Formats: sequence, structure tokens, C-alpha cells
Amino acid sequence: MRDSPRRIIHVDMDAFYASVEQRDAPELRGKPVAVGGPPQSRGVVAAASYEARAFGVRSAMPMARALRLCPGLAVVRPDFARYRAVSQQVMAILRSATPLVEPLSLDEAYLDVTENSWGIALGRDVAIRLKRQIRSELSLTASAGVAPNKFLAKIASGWRKPDGLTVIAPERVEAFLQKLPVEALWGVGPVTAKKLRAIGIERLVEVRAADAARLERAVGSLAAWLARLARGDDPRPVEPHRPWKSLSTETTYAADLEDLARMRAEIGQLARSVAASLAKKSLRARTVTVKVRYGDFTTVTRSHTAAPTRAAAEIVARALALLERTEAARRPVRLLGVGAHGLAGEGDFPPAPESLPFEG
Repeated sequence: MRDSPRRIIHVDMDAFYASVEQRDAPELRGKPVAVGGPPQSRGVVAAASYEARAFGVRSAMPMARALRLCPGLAVVRPDFARYRAVSQQVMAILRSATPLVEPLSLDEAYLDVTENSWGIALGRDVAIRLKRQIRSELSLTASAGVAPNKFLAKIASGWRKPDGLTVIAPERVEAFLQKLPVEALWGVGPVTAKKLRAIGIERLVEVRAADAARLERAVGSLAAWLARLARGDDPRPVEPHRPWKSLSTETTYAADLEDLARMRAEIGQLARSVAASLAKKSLRARTVTVKVRYGDFTTVTRSHTAAPTRAAAEIVARALALLERTEAARRPVRLLGVGAHGLAGEGDFPPAPESLPFEG
């Protein structure tokens, strides 16, 4: 048992891609900006500035719809090499406080500042100093959440965006949990939230009182984890060298695919790309997934778990078999994707993962 609570910070850059574009192009500052593909090629929004969000523009939205919501929207093609370079600068600032930094993506990371390079006692004061450094050195803003664990810190960082700071002290954890809807629980998306509401659970804290067997029937092996989070208990450490958990690639097509042979060819190409990434990283995968988005934007995911592999022929064969489990032969297809999950290095294969419900 720990003598005192950990001090965990979740730092989340504000509208990162769009903010980098606005910083580097003065004519975009203060204007609604969406980073993504052009509407004529059926592009989607990768990121939206806060000015664009005021019009209802959101990430993953078709760019054509975004322009209907906000006719004055500036559409900028993404420059991921530039975003990665800025991300490295952000992470360097975070690591100046502690080596215990766990990046989650280009624009967010966890830090354990229970002990830190600056000798600062309060996590709040560490977060303030980090936010100031990011602003002064990079001319960007970040929001931060400070809490005794990762689950609470991540919720807190989104509480007062943009440029926010929310602290959940140990003595305030229970009061904070009481405010949250069930969707705040880690792993609960629209599908799982619907299942929980079907058994009368609307709020996060109501998970605690749920009958264990009934909860497990509703959400399967996720039940015990959700019950633990509902008590504010998240023991996961910050992992500076977080291993790869999945690899994936997907393509959105300018015109819906209707020919099954073309879809099979595309899936084969995507699967070979995933296999090449696995080989490059000396990884193998237990689970292969296929993602299909139909012309009406309905999205399905299919998966298959077997012995770990990175053999291209096997991954292609499994992906093609999964495609057969969709309605791709009968419905136009807008997007196809292939993913690899349950990854491990040579001689380090974990047990087969338990089945968890897919969201979406």
C-alpha cells in the first residue's frame, strides 16, 4: 500500500493540429479552421479549431458537412511531419519535469509527478509550470488534469477546455465521481452505455450498487473493471515506454466501392501494409480486425483471434475471411481498414485476450 496518493497529470494539447496551423499562419488566427481532406474527395475533419467547433464542426465529420455548418471554414491539408515535430517539443517539456511520461498520442500524455525534477510538492503547481512553458516556448495552449490516478486525471483535463486546469484532490474524488454520467467510465462508448442504461444505470456511481451477475451479463468481462473505476480506483502506473498495443491502417474512398473483387483487393493491400509494419517493429499479432464503413456511414468491425503471427499471407487470409462476415458484397462501401491487436515481441506472447464488446 502507498503511504500517500500519487500525483498524476494528464496533459492534452488544445485543438492541436488546428492550433499549430493557426500559430504558423497568422491569417488563420481567430478564424474557424478544419484540418483534413478536401470535400470534393470526400475528406473528413481530422481536427477543428475552437472557432469551428462553435459552429458544430467536429473531428471525424465529413468535410462537406463541416462546410455546410460553417461556410466560412478554412480547410487545411494536414502536415503530420510538422505535427510530429511539435509533439516532440511538447514531450521534451513534459520530460523536463519527470522521466515518467507516457505519451498516448501526438497531443496528450500522462505524467507521474509524485516525485519530480523540480522538487515541487503540489501536482497543481507542476501543471501550471508545464502549461506556462508550453505557451511561452511553443505559443500553444494545453489543458491539464491533476488527480490521484490516470482515470480521474484524463477526465479532469477535459473539464475546462481550452487552456484549462482542473485538480481533483484525494478528498474531492467522491464528490467529483457523483457528478459523472456513465459514459465517463473508461471503455464505455455509446454501445456499452446503452447496455448499462437498459439495466437502469445512468450515472457512474450507480455501477457500484449494480448486481454483479447482472452487470456481467450486460457488459461481459468489462464488469469488474467498470465497478473498480466507479469507486475511483485505478492502479495503473504511468508507463514511460508503453508497448505497442495495436497497429492499423484504413482508406476512405472518393467513390463508394460496389465491386466485391475490388474490396478484396483493397483489404489485401491494407493487410499487407499492417504485416509490413509488424515485421518492421519485430512484433506479432494475435488478433486481426477489419473495419467497414458503408455508404450510409454505418460502421462495423469484425475480429479474429488465433496464434500470434506477422506472416503477411496469414494476415491477408484472416482479413479476407473477416470481410466475408460483413455486408460488403451487398452494400456500397465508403471506408475499409485492417488492424492488428494483442501485439507482443518475439518470445513474449501474452495469453489470448478476453472478448470485449466493440464500440460503434
